Amino acid sequence: QVQLVESGGGLVQPGGSLRLSCAASGIIFSRYAINWYRQSPGKQRELVAGIASGGFTNYADFVKGRFTISRDNAKNTVYLQMSSLKPEDTAVYYCNAHFRTDYYWGQGTQVTVSS
Repeated sequence: QVQLVESGGGLVQPGGSLRLSCAASGIIFSRYAINWYRQSPGKQRELVAGIASGGFTNYADFVKGRFTISRDNAKNTVYLQMSSLKPEDTAVYYCNAHFRTDYYWGQGTQVTVSS
């Protein structure tokens, strides 16, 4: 059974930091690209950051310089380090795992940036 579990979300003040984790099971983790998406009510789900199986990363313009994606294949886990958080970063953050034609999604973790 394939499972992706996000954790690390919560309430943080503007300018603060959070680290999200995405732990995977049921897949050969090192083969998969892992992506973080986010979605706010009434908005489309948008790509935040991604990391390829070989370690190459990409970021949406609105988070570049503030967020860092990394992976630890030994732990089957991908991280999203978020700094300088803004209220507009408030969303449910989802991870997905992608390998060839296979896509899997986690259930998401809520991030709220507010004073």
